Parts: sequence; C-alpha cells; structure tokens
Amino acid sequence: MAQGERGGEVRHWGPVPHRLDHVRKLVEKLGAGGARLRFCYEAGPCGYGLHRQLLEMGHDCIVVAPSLIPLKAGDRVKTDRRDAAMLAKLHRAGELTAVWVPDAAHEAMRDLVRARAAMRVTGKARQNLQGFLLRHGRIYPDRKGWTGAYRRWLALVRFTHPAQQIVLQDYIDAVADAEARVERLTGQIADLLPQWSLAPVVEAVQAMRGVGFIVAVTVVAEVGDFNRFDNPRQLMAYLGLTPSEHSSGASVRRGGITKAGSGLARRVLIEGAWSCRMQARVSPKLLARLEALPQATSPGRDSSGCASDPAIWLRQEKPRWGVTRAIAREMAGFIWAIAKMVTAAPAHTAGQDAWRKGHSSGRPMRRVGGGTR
Repeated sequence: MAQGERGGEVRHWGPVPHRLDHVRKLVEKLGAGGARLRFCYEAGPCGYGLHRQLLEMGHDCIVVAPSLIPLKAGDRVKTDRRDAAMLAKLHRAGELTAVWVPDAAHEAMRDLVRARAAMRVTGKARQNLQGFLLRHGRIYPDRKGWTGAYRRWLALVRFTHPAQQIVLQDYIDAVADAEARVERLTGQIADLLPQWSLAPVVEAVQAMRGVGFIVAVTVVAEVGDFNRFDNPRQLMAYLGLTPSEHSSGASVRRGGITKAGSGLARRVLIEGAWSCRMQARVSPKLLARLEALPQATSPGRDSSGCASDPAIWLRQEKPRWGVTRAIAREMAGFIWAIAKMVTAAPAHTAGQDAWRKGHSSGRPMRRVGGGTR
C-alpha cells in the first residue's frame, strides 16, 4: 500500500492482508481527519469486492486496466513496493485508465454466461470419440456428423473386444454429459434473463441476422454499459476488431486485428458473422424475433438483416477470414446503435458516479494506490 499526498512524496505503508477487517481498519486510520480518500488498484483475480467495500465506506476507488498502465521501456525491476508507488504517482497525475466495474447483479449474470462458454469439453469429447473410431476404421458414410442419423449409427457400432466396446460407450457418455451440461446452463441463463436489467437489450439485438440468443447475451454481458461508448468505433476497438497499425511518416503499415478486450465477445461475433455467407433471407426463426420487436430496433426487417454483403468483398478476392472479421466489426456497430436506442438513459455504476462527484467537489482528496497482480 502506498499513499501519495498532493504535491508530496509517496509513502510506503507496507503490505495489507486482503481481508475486510484489515482494509476497514487501515481506511479508518488514513481518513481519521475526515479527508476523503481516493484508491486505485490493478484489475486482477481478486474481483471487485475491495472496490465495493471502499465505495460503501464513502471513499472513491477505481480499478485500473493493467495493460494500459504507462511503463518505462528500460525498467527491468518489478516489486510490489515499486508497483504501489508507481500507481500512487500515476493516479495523482490522472494517468491511469479505469475499467468499467459492473454491479453485483450484472457480474453474477456474466459469471453464468462465462461458465457456459467455458464448457469447451463438448468439442474435446467429440474429437476423442471420432479419433477413436477413425483409428479402428469405423467411418461414418455421410458427410455431416452429429445429426440424428449419426447418433443412430453410433448406437450400432460394435467391437469384437469387450475393452474397446467399453471405451466406445465411455466416449459416447462423455459427449452426452457435456451436451447436457451446456443445455442446462443455457436454460438457466434463459430463466434468469427476465430479471436482468439489460434483458431488453439482449432481446433487441437478436433482430440482426447471425445474432441469436447465445451471441446476444454473451456480447451484452461482456460489454455491459453501452452508453460509455460515444460512437461505434470505440466499441469496435474495445472488442479488438479494429486493425493494428505501425506507421511512420509516409509509410503506412496495417496488420491484423488488435484482439484487445474480451476474447469471448469477439469470438461469438465472428461465429455469428459466418452466417452471412449463406443466401440473404429472413428465416422463420429470425422473423419470429422481428415480429416481437418495434420497427425502430429492427434494422434487418426489410432486408437480410446482415451487417454487410460478403459477396462484394469476395468478388474482390478478399480472404474469407478477413471478410468475416470485417462483418463482425460492422455487427458490433449495429449492436451499439440498437443498444443505444433501447437504453435511453445512461446506466453508470456507483463507482463512476462517485468518481465524477469527487472531481466536481472542491474538497481536498488524498490518493492511495495499491498493486495486485
């Protein structure tokens, strides 16, 4: 813990256990004279419990994005003490970038969405089963797998040795268990969605082609408050869908996308963009979603509902992966526009409101920085 007085040196307070009683005791000691304190700490695995505790005690706190902390290129020494002192100095100078802190309800919903996304064992279980069948020459005659016909064919596969038959059945059960867990988590997300404050946004963005229930709830859970982005380009950059660039003078060099921000939101958007490869049409499922929405939030009602026509870029001999990323970037822009229409009033967190209130007040404030990695 390091304390930085306005215009003074940074004072090192030593390590503080991450426990509620220890933190409360230290804060009461620092703010004994009635001074309002301003804390900061790096975003890490400890979550936002410390942030909420400090706000409840009447002080300000920001959670700093570790990747956006200004660092000296030649600095090769890293310790907790140096990190805490550096954060206190940068916080006093206003050089730190705070991350958006969700409220407890939004964080709980996001945890549920991420738990479903973490269920990647389904693909691994299917891969193990298909690899086992391929090694022993059991090849499915049709092209498309994991259909009803494919599962009926699996039930008819037999091996002469009992051990191999046991392995086959174990692989089949592993696939069934993984699929059941994913289906169960999906149903729980759908059950809790009406209680979520961002449920209207989730329903509205499903008007787009390629944005189903899972894509919509994932993007909204990862982004949170869309009103913190002034334009769609900021949201595209936040999701890491904008091209990187290394230019100097007359030389302009652009590379692949930055891949910054939430990889989960970026992945589901790119997966949804692949649906635009198909023939442009309003499917019965998409039409059912459009009928339940007002005209203003249904940009795709009179067309295919796709952000862009990939055929134009494919005729220009653009690579398919590049076209898909470009469409995902446009989809993020349309999602931003729909969310802005649905959420008329900004929904700032308590931490952001307290931060603005502290800047507008004339009371002296003391900055305290802490490093957690």
